[in-house]
Amino acid sequence: MSENKDPHVASPGNSVEDVKFVYDFTEGNRDLKDLLGGKGANLAEMTNLGLPVPPGFTITTEACKTYLDSGDEPAALRDEVSSHLAALEAAMGKKLGQADDPLLVSVRSGAKFSMPGMMDTVLNIGLSDKSVQGLAKQAGDERFAWDSYRRLIQMFGKTVLGVDGELFEDALDAAKTAKKVTVDTELEAADLKKLVTKFKKIVKTEAGRDFPQNPREQMDLAIHAVFDSWNTDRAKLYRRQERIPGDLGTAVNVCSMVFGNLGPDSGTGVAFTRDPASGHQGVYGDYLQNAQGEDVVAGIRNTVPLAELEQIDKKSYDQLMQIMATLENHYKDLCDIEFTIERGQLWMLQTRVGKRTAGAAFRIATQLVDQGLIDEAEALQRVTGAQLAQLMFPKFDEEAKVAPVGRGIAASPGAAVGKAVFDSYTAVKWSRSGEKVILVRRETNPDDLDGMIAAEGILTSRGGKTSHAAVVARGMGKTCVCGAEELEVDTKRRRMTVPGGRVVEEGDLISIDGSSGKVYLGEVPVVPSPVVEYFEGRMHAGANDADELVEAVHRIMAFADRKRRLRVRANADNAEDALRARRFGAQGIGLCRTEHMFLGDRRELVERLILADTDTEREESLKALLPLQKQDFVELFSAMDGLPVTVRLLDPPLHEFLPDITELSVRVALAESRQEPHENELRLLQAVHRLHEQNPMLGLRGVRLGLVIPGLFTMQVRAIAEAAAERKNAKCDPRAEIMIPLVGTVQELEIVREEADQVVAEVEAATGVSLKLSIGTMIELPRAALTAGQIAEAAEFFSFGTNDLTQTVWGFSRDDVEASFFTAYLEKGIFGVSPFETIDRDGVGALVKLAVEAGRATRPDLKLGVCGEHGGDPESVHFFHEVGLDYVSCSPFRIPVARLEAGRAASSSTGSDHR
Repeated sequence: MSENKDPHVASPGNSVEDVKFVYDFTEGNRDLKDLLGGKGANLAEMTNLGLPVPPGFTITTEACKTYLDSGDEPAALRDEVSSHLAALEAAMGKKLGQADDPLLVSVRSGAKFSMPGMMDTVLNIGLSDKSVQGLAKQAGDERFAWDSYRRLIQMFGKTVLGVDGELFEDALDAAKTAKKVTVDTELEAADLKKLVTKFKKIVKTEAGRDFPQNPREQMDLAIHAVFDSWNTDRAKLYRRQERIPGDLGTAVNVCSMVFGNLGPDSGTGVAFTRDPASGHQGVYGDYLQNAQGEDVVAGIRNTVPLAELEQIDKKSYDQLMQIMATLENHYKDLCDIEFTIERGQLWMLQTRVGKRTAGAAFRIATQLVDQGLIDEAEALQRVTGAQLAQLMFPKFDEEAKVAPVGRGIAASPGAAVGKAVFDSYTAVKWSRSGEKVILVRRETNPDDLDGMIAAEGILTSRGGKTSHAAVVARGMGKTCVCGAEELEVDTKRRRMTVPGGRVVEEGDLISIDGSSGKVYLGEVPVVPSPVVEYFEGRMHAGANDADELVEAVHRIMAFADRKRRLRVRANADNAEDALRARRFGAQGIGLCRTEHMFLGDRRELVERLILADTDTEREESLKALLPLQKQDFVELFSAMDGLPVTVRLLDPPLHEFLPDITELSVRVALAESRQEPHENELRLLQAVHRLHEQNPMLGLRGVRLGLVIPGLFTMQVRAIAEAAAERKNAKCDPRAEIMIPLVGTVQELEIVREEADQVVAEVEAATGVSLKLSIGTMIELPRAALTAGQIAEAAEFFSFGTNDLTQTVWGFSRDDVEASFFTAYLEKGIFGVSPFETIDRDGVGALVKLAVEAGRATRPDLKLGVCGEHGGDPESVHFFHEVGLDYVSCSPFRIPVARLEAGRAASSSTGSDHR
């Protein structure tokens, strides 16, 4: 039998020479995003739908990966490009860069996942000193031709030859100043000719070579530049931020040029089928007459709302509305569209599933369900736990009597307060020093990405909802206000002037509201989010905008709760937290940390226990602690009546309950110097020295405490059992579970369990109440995971303590390493994300999976959960669903996120990737 070979991808059965590296737009479809990238796949899809797409072809991601791996393009690529270019020339009836009537093309990046502004694009390829004359003649517009040529030299110089883009901008500003005009459209052909000459001199001086006049050389160099842009610092930073794999590579789209800068009957724009900020249906987008596409996204010129296109060019507007409806129904989602109008002819340059704010994501998902375009399972794939978390952040208090000093476009919602900074370097520097900052710019560009990540919010005086700042901020869930024209931003002097002449200097506090577009001086008070108020039971769906959002969240959460298999519990140590968790949808408590009950007023009793010299003294201390512990559990079982409560017995080292050794030493020394009584302080100091450990987190703690300090664990078990009996006598339903921490061997658990069973039996005999208290353990040591089959013989449940398991698997001390070298590891790409934030599937996750399988092999009805911080992390929840855990446990405020992600995990087999 002959071997089947996929012509798309290089493999052991397919040599690189056998692979097809170039696809015409007529050959692909939207399902080939891995190969053609998002842009190329969607251009092909629109071509298949019969929409007006300029002819062109796509160079695959496989070509990019080969180029990046070897440092050179695949041998077959040049011939394939030549073949497709010849077909394009035949279709267009003109040749690339020919002198009399030149074919011009754009070279655009297009990765699988949208990375707005992170990689490179070059327009107008094919123009030269000769062909610019032919373009002018063919178009009947000399100004247009020279404007297109200066754009090519500017983009090519910066993108391909690495020339500082500011040099071109300065030359353009100087030309406008000399002409006494404010916008580049007011420059005439003669001005632009001079600018071209200036631009070519800049290229010669800075790049050490002339601007290439050969059109094929221009195209080949631009293709390589796009490949190279996959690995620029800004692209790598964006991928880390968005958790996009670094080995995908980018496709390259070569598309015949259509021109929006041919005069007032031409233009370019970006449109959304729904508002990406709110999710509301309507006409949303930006349009710019007599411009090319980069002018819109760069935010250099302020656009007009898309709705005004109806008055400017009704024929094109009506056609665009029809195409937008076609695309939304076809993609069944919000579509982000780029288009150009060339002398009244509409052309579609791109479509993609649009980035949206968190609120818009929830609204759109429910709208599409109501329209019958998607089902509940797919709706869950259209939202994320991270988006839900954004909706739970506080917002500005509308009742605060604070007047805004300016207003821009509400590009990405949220309430952000911070010190104004005017460049990315300062934003990063101040942020790392603990300062909250707002990045203020005239407009942002891809080089500002690190500052945008560091800032609490972004404020620009130029640009609209489709500008670079707006698109990137929405993707990151970052508060953003764009196009605040009343504000005069002076980045060189590091200041901003607001209406009335007041000056905001760098370091002054400002507040921006990404939901209204308002800008304030100073700090504006914040109030709870309506989504939090909904979860707390204080808000219900109604008629206003906030209520619409709450209704959408309510419906999505109902979808998730119907779909999910994983139950969600809370980490809570007192009745107040337990009640809040219950309101947030907790189905029990997965971790009650009893050490938190030993602080405050009880510290003295704990000190007496630690200092006890005799069994009698120790027993007296434990006897004093018993009723206090019992009351803790009575309150907790009352709050969670009818739901399981997993109580972890004392876990941390005892020294944590004693005063700081330095502070105590000073107190003793001072008392001795003053000849004051200090017997108790001296005993405490001796105890601190006695209990001191070089690495206390790997020392006398957890189950080891219960084994070496007689009566400690039995006191806690007795308090649990007596509290459960009291609640049962009150006709309630306490469901206590006793969890033994830091077990490394089954023998430890067997000894503690035997003592616990005896105590429970004594309480049953004394109260006449039958108690069904399950006893289990935390799996937080590698040895426990590796011997889980043995440990399951003595445990009725496992709860994975992934915080300590991560520390012990990696050999990390969390408190130390996060502050010392984690930043470097993230920047170098060693970590995509901290293993304490999202579970390390390959290491820690492998041990969890092994323990699950071994534990259930021994005890098929073994209940399995997780109670580390990973229990509320969206990606980790999916992993816990996959390996078969029964529940996750997390802090109360993360419960809704865990519920949502558990539903998404259960429905993901029918969903799609809407990164």
